[in-house]
Amino acid sequence: MAEHGVNEALGRTWTWMAALAIICIVGGFLALINPFGATIFAVTLAGWVFLFQGVIQIIHAFRARQQSGFIWSLGLGVLSLLVGFVLVADPLAGSVSLTLLVAVLFLFTGVAKIMFALSLRGASGWIWVLASGLISAALGIMILAGLPSTAATILGLLLGIELISNGVLFLFVALGLRDLSKPL
Repeated sequence: MAEHGVNEALGRTWTWMAALAIICIVGGFLALINPFGATIFAVTLAGWVFLFQGVIQIIHAFRARQQSGFIWSLGLGVLSLLVGFVLVADPLAGSVSLTLLVAVLFLFTGVAKIMFALSLRGASGWIWVLASGLISAALGIMILAGLPSTAATILGLLLGIELISNGVLFLFVALGLRDLSKPL
């Protein structure tokens, strides 16, 4: 009986999840329509997060200055502030750095998946792990090969794809939650 009450309470939240799904899907399509604008937005947002984190880190460092690690904590805070200033002041230049980071991440993730797939050879589904690794590595190589021109749009395209993917996921979750709200 208690489980039914929990399911019913969750079921009443489906409209919020559906609204989140719609926001993500619309935001994703807007990012795909204007990947340059989405890239600049994402880099600027990341810059503000670094700025905020840097300020908090520096405040924390001074509040705990009697503890060991004060210099490291202060240094990390200052570094975060510097990264934030650079990203906010010149988001286009910052997009090159972040795109390089994403490309290297794709490349290394792809190589790791390929190695993992090869260790699973003979197991059911190992070929899908290999395919995923090859795709990730290829994406990393393509992004690296196109730098710096890919930096202007790739982050926006990835953001758009991720938002749409999350939106579809949230929509299916919302529909499942809606079914929970129906009486048995």
